[in-house]
Amino acid sequence: MSTKPSVAIVPLGHYIYFQQFEGLREELGRKAAQFAACFGDDTEVFVTDYVDRVEQSFAVVRELRRRDVDGIFLLLTTYLPSSLAAPFANYLDAPQILVGIQPLDHLDYEKCTTYMQLVNDDICAMPEIAGVYLRLGRPMPPCIVAAAHQEARVRTQVRVWQRAIAARAAFRYAQFGYLGHTYEGMYDMNTDPTAFSAAFKAHVRMLEMCELKKYADAVPADAIARKIDTVKATFSIQDPSVDPLTDYVRDGDLEWSARMACALDEMVEQNHLTALAYYYKGEADNEYERMGAALIIGNTLLTSRGIPLAGEADLKTAAAMLIMNRIGGGGSFAELHPFDVTGNCVLVGHDGPHNIAISEGKPVLRKLKKYHGKAGSGIGVEFSLKAGPVTMLSINCRPDGRFRLVAAAGVSEAGRIPQTGNTNTRVTFPGRDVTDFIARWCEAGPTHHLALGVGNLLPEIKAFARIMGLDLTIVE
Repeated sequence: MSTKPSVAIVPLGHYIYFQQFEGLREELGRKAAQFAACFGDDTEVFVTDYVDRVEQSFAVVRELRRRDVDGIFLLLTTYLPSSLAAPFANYLDAPQILVGIQPLDHLDYEKCTTYMQLVNDDICAMPEIAGVYLRLGRPMPPCIVAAAHQEARVRTQVRVWQRAIAARAAFRYAQFGYLGHTYEGMYDMNTDPTAFSAAFKAHVRMLEMCELKKYADAVPADAIARKIDTVKATFSIQDPSVDPLTDYVRDGDLEWSARMACALDEMVEQNHLTALAYYYKGEADNEYERMGAALIIGNTLLTSRGIPLAGEADLKTAAAMLIMNRIGGGGSFAELHPFDVTGNCVLVGHDGPHNIAISEGKPVLRKLKKYHGKAGSGIGVEFSLKAGPVTMLSINCRPDGRFRLVAAAGVSEAGRIPQTGNTNTRVTFPGRDVTDFIARWCEAGPTHHLALGVGNLLPEIKAFARIMGLDLTIVE
């Protein structure tokens, strides 16, 4: 469902210099290819024509509008008047980043010529251009500044912006499915679809259980058999644990869950969904209740493919999971569970949608006789995230309806978790008391759900918040 984001590198220079210094334009023109080599292959990167006059700026702007690019890196190759950058600010809404990569660590002051200085004048126009973005009322562009030998530094910074642009691109022209309604009484879950569209530019598509039933009724037997094969290859099916709510996973349970997983696949495909938030509260073991209770395997498989599903119809956390996925963290649906003073950690997990791509070992399936707090029974998914750095990301609304991000970095540590058919990851915050961290996290005003991902991705989240114009609180 995901496609590569598209970014443009626009090399900028000053035509007057090229009339004065033979060979300068050709030497500066080589900088674009050198910078393009810093990008990973998960982004479509192209270099535009070299721009040294305003007329060329307008021509390239028109090209970028036709291409509908997701991001723009304005590569300053020497001093240039800010009028060359202004059209990009005025006519393009894609995130724009100023880049000044100086060839030399320092000038050879005893032998330096004007030509040599111009070759190394990459940041000379950067303050002027940034100031013009301010005067034009446009978002202040981030700046990448380095010497050419600092390739690792450049690649790291490019990677951060590349991932942030990929996350933004995931919301463009996206459709978020909304099936059912939020869990009754969870005030923090309620989300205005119009406000969501204003903030993230995605469409919220309202879906009905009867559509899901139509797809479930039409699943052929061979598709169910293939899905069961996938489930058996992906998960470790476990006998009951010490928890009396657990039970044996029987053939009928697998067949029903596989049917509903196929139905979910069809709903996603037919509605062109990028993500889905869902919840159904059934009564008296009716068919819709049994359908809703059997979605955990299907939503976990989809989430693991990069199509996040959020339980309890939490649209905001579906967005957080999509961000986490596109910035490289995988992204599982989670909330805070009991803390452990002895281990100075807190269990972070949930029932429902998870990303098995970031599981520590083979994830477990357990049959649950009932879902605590929810209607029905069925198969649950149990695992911990891979050991190492992790990031938590939550999205909530301010009183004025604007969305805000709350994020923190911690560490997933290997250790025992409850055998309750839910995910649970032991998360520590080195150098901090876990109870103090929990208090600070809650005081930041998150929603009670969050996207949990692998890696310390706070730089990428900061970059995403900046290019989306969203408030961000980092809890430390």
